[in-house]
Amino acid sequence: MSELKKLFLSEIPEFRKTGLKFINKELSRGDFKGISGGFGVYSHRDGEHFMIRLRVPSGVASLENLKDIYKIAKEYNLDKVHLTTRQAIQLHGLSIEDVCSVMKESINKGIYTRGGGGNFPRNVAMSPLSGVNKNEAFDVTPYALAVNEHFIKKITTYKLPRKLKVSFSSSNNDEGHCTIQDLGFLACTKDSKNYFRVYLGGGLGRNGKVAIEFDELVEPKDVLYHVEAMTNFFVAEGNYENKSKARIRYIVEKLGVDGFIKEYKKHLAFAIENYDLDLNITPINYNKKGINTGLKNSRLIPQKQQGLYSVYFHPIGGQLSMDNFKLILDELEKIEKPMIRLSMTEGLYFINLNGEEAERILKVTKNLGGENKLEQSVSCIGVPICQMGVAESQSTLNAIIDYFKKNNLEDDILPSIHISGCPNSCGVHQVGEIGLTGKMKKVNNISTKCFELHIGGAFGYGKACLGEIYGDITEDSVPKILYKLALEIKNKNITFDELINNNTQTLKDIINEYIV
Repeated sequence: MSELKKLFLSEIPEFRKTGLKFINKELSRGDFKGISGGFGVYSHRDGEHFMIRLRVPSGVASLENLKDIYKIAKEYNLDKVHLTTRQAIQLHGLSIEDVCSVMKESINKGIYTRGGGGNFPRNVAMSPLSGVNKNEAFDVTPYALAVNEHFIKKITTYKLPRKLKVSFSSSNNDEGHCTIQDLGFLACTKDSKNYFRVYLGGGLGRNGKVAIEFDELVEPKDVLYHVEAMTNFFVAEGNYENKSKARIRYIVEKLGVDGFIKEYKKHLAFAIENYDLDLNITPINYNKKGINTGLKNSRLIPQKQQGLYSVYFHPIGGQLSMDNFKLILDELEKIEKPMIRLSMTEGLYFINLNGEEAERILKVTKNLGGENKLEQSVSCIGVPICQMGVAESQSTLNAIIDYFKKNNLEDDILPSIHISGCPNSCGVHQVGEIGLTGKMKKVNNISTKCFELHIGGAFGYGKACLGEIYGDITEDSVPKILYKLALEIKNKNITFDELINNNTQTLKDIINEYIV
């Protein structure tokens, strides 16, 4: 057994005692959260049940990983697992004893929860189609995995002011969200050589900010020096006194862009001089005999490898039922060297499939999840589970989908909706083309659940921006306003982009009918 596994296993008995103290009201919710987050565990709103977050490094999962997670979830009689917006898998509704048992079983399978929350480096995010994307600069997968390994090896030693998020993207579309992260690496080429553009000090949530771009291209071998530089910079300048001001973006705010980059370079120079962190990466082999398919499907993506494909599967709201989980695992067993990637959108990509395998995966997953962009919307877990939540994100998403079906409008018209139950932006609503964040508001003198409406958010090279806030709408009016927007787009035979960019007054008129 590795020393790392021994260390993580040795922490469980003390964590169990902490959990029991919380259950017995000997520890406050805040104090428990301050400890439990570092173990990837959070209490539900009821204070009796818990969630545990299983880290899937950069969303790169093997069939054995998924089978192990399925077996664990089945053992504890769960009816579903939740896929997250940071390429992890959450198990909900567990007792504290169950949580400790799950933690032990997971560690023994090489699946860790340590640092899954709290003031730690989080799961390193990555473009899920890295390595197979036709439009990418190069495969960033080995670099993302190397940073994950770097973090997890010393995860118990970090004393950060708050969480640290690192991302990798292989193309300018920035599917890893580098342009809105604490530290992001976006692949590019110059003079036929691979480099990273580096992004610093971004982040979502309260007072969200787009990241600033470092003024030099970075050689891929130097990635870990930047990781250490940012970590040390955060420790040196981060706000340990005021949690609400403890993210890296507030250091940018304090020092200014030029001052921040100047100080960052000092920490980078120190890291280069004092550490030996050059990366020597072994490329991942995607070679496999291809078979073409003539099938057309919005969930089917041709890869840059001839005759190979990726298939996207999106359980509604990221909620993957155990029955559907089993169907997918059974089909994957029949596939040659299956490769699975969790997305940043609460879904799964099955990559490196030949045409016949892709057709089978499409068939077995048909109508088990979202088939259009609206059904592939992103939603945090929200009320009644999340202790921070204000709005019922999941039920709102289901109400939207049901309303469109009831009114026989299932065309692929609207973009995916990003729903967060509170301003923490777990549903990344601030960079969604349509974003919703839960809040309470007095409407006609009655305290009412509402959503703040954001329009036009984006991430990506040269286009990252936070959406414009249009106002507040009541929870029950959300499906109606989206349906009316979709009808307008359909009747005018335009796109959503054309509506918000070329028909601004029409957009405002529709929205203003529902603003409270």
